Amino acid sequence: MLEHYSEHEIEVIDPLDYDFDPVFKPHFAYSQAEVPKQLDDLAAKIKASDGFVMVSPEYNHSMSPALANLLNHFGSSLFGYKPSAIVTYSAGQWGGVRAAVGMRSFLSELGCLPVSAMIHVPKAQDVFIESGDANNAAEQTSWDSYFSRTFNQLIWWAEGASKQREALDPKRLSKDFKRDPSQRNAP
Repeated sequence: MLEHYSEHEIEVIDPLDYDFDPVFKPHFAYSQAEVPKQLDDLAAKIKASDGFVMVSPEYNHSMSPALANLLNHFGSSLFGYKPSAIVTYSAGQWGGVRAAVGMRSFLSELGCLPVSAMIHVPKAQDVFIESGDANNAAEQTSWDSYFSRTFNQLIWWAEGASKQREALDPKRLSKDFKRDPSQRNAP
C-alpha cells in the first residue's frame, strides 16, 4: 500500500514502542527542562505532521488502550487543525466499527478531525499476510481501492489545512489554554 503514496513522508508510530511511566503524566504537564526525551521527540513529530492515520484493533467495543494512552500524553495544541483517518480491524465480522465510533469523538476533541471515509477490516487475521498484502491476491486491487478512498480524502484535507495554516495561524483564532482548562468554559 505504501508504494501508492511514495510522494508522501509516512512514519509508523507504534504505541507499544514507548515505555511510559506507570504514573500518567502528559507531555504538557512537565516543565520544558524535565520532559522525557521520548515524549519530547514524539511531540515534535506530531507538531511537524500534516495529518494522521490512526490504526486500532477493537477492544471491548473501544479503541486500543495503548493508542488511547499514547494520545492522552499530548494536548490538542499539537494535533489541532490537522486531519486524521480512522482504520480499525477486528477478528470478528464488524471490522472494529464500534471502536471507530468512539475514535471519532476522541480525535475530534484533540482537534484532528477525522475524514468521513473510514477503513474497517473484518476478520483481519484472514485478510492480510504479514507483509501487508491481501491474503487472497485476487482481492488486492479491491483492498487498494477501498483504502485509497480514505487516504485520498486525508491527503486532500491535509494539503488544504497545511496551506490554510500557513495563510492564517489558527492560534490567532482560537488560543490554547495555558493555565487552566476552565479557560474553555462558558462565561
